[in-house]
Amino acid sequence: MEIRHLRYFATLAETRHFGRAAEQLHMAQPPLSQAIRRLEAELGVELFTRTTRQVALTGAGEVFRTDVERILKSVDDAVARVGRFASGAEGVLRIGLTGSASYRQLPALARLVKREMPQVMLEVHTEMLTPAQEAGLIERRLDIGVLRPPVRQEGIAHRSIADEPLIAAVPEEHRLAGAASLRMEQLRHEDFVMYGAALGSVVNDAVVRSCLASGFYPHCAYEVSETSAALALVAAGLGVAVLPESIRAAPREGVLCREIEDGLSLRLDLAWRADDESPLLRNLLKVLERNDVFLEEVA
Repeated sequence: MEIRHLRYFATLAETRHFGRAAEQLHMAQPPLSQAIRRLEAELGVELFTRTTRQVALTGAGEVFRTDVERILKSVDDAVARVGRFASGAEGVLRIGLTGSASYRQLPALARLVKREMPQVMLEVHTEMLTPAQEAGLIERRLDIGVLRPPVRQEGIAHRSIADEPLIAAVPEEHRLAGAASLRMEQLRHEDFVMYGAALGSVVNDAVVRSCLASGFYPHCAYEVSETSAALALVAAGLGVAVLPESIRAAPREGVLCREIEDGLSLRLDLAWRADDESPLLRNLLKVLERNDVFLEEVA
């Protein structure tokens, strides 16, 4: 049984006329009649009753028509779906993000993909520092990453999407809570909540550089692997954290954010495998370009 024979049957069942059905199918009437008879012979049932004036479905034909319509719709849907996949309009996009990017950049990217690529599903992996995202890209576990340079792995292309200043997250009862802004030197004697040293955090490096520029080395009282954990410890009054400004997008009870006048700024980049030629990725990059997401040319 061939798909084309099912289409012949469905068209004849709709028109109830061999001549009109053949015309819609762009074929001669005798081959259509022969194909329907072969289909009936294969099934071992009569699908149509025929007179000189009309064609009508038998009871078996009515039952068969319901299933054929469902089968043909599934086939048509599959053909359309594979076409969308091949053109990059449908598929699953695996994205990794740093913890702080989850607060501001993830919602913005998700809204953009939903609007511009509605058939694309996002598989989101958050709280991934730059080294973990680089490994995920190289090992093909991620399609794109939202990370903080420098990027040390070869074969990864990246472009900047944000430039964020570091800010101080302090407990709401902290002595500096009433200040509109502060300088790094004012944190000299504070306990810091920082990412674990073994994680290779770019944010940690920037915090240490900022502190050294102010004449001290930060005292790390608590190490965390996630931004949300850092903010929870700050809310508990156990220390301060210096983090990218995007954490403002997710206010935390018990935590106040204050600008640092002499703090560093950190780039946030979108990264992907340089040799990834998938239509889905190429479509995404075009969408981001069209919506002015990138801040600069290819890094």
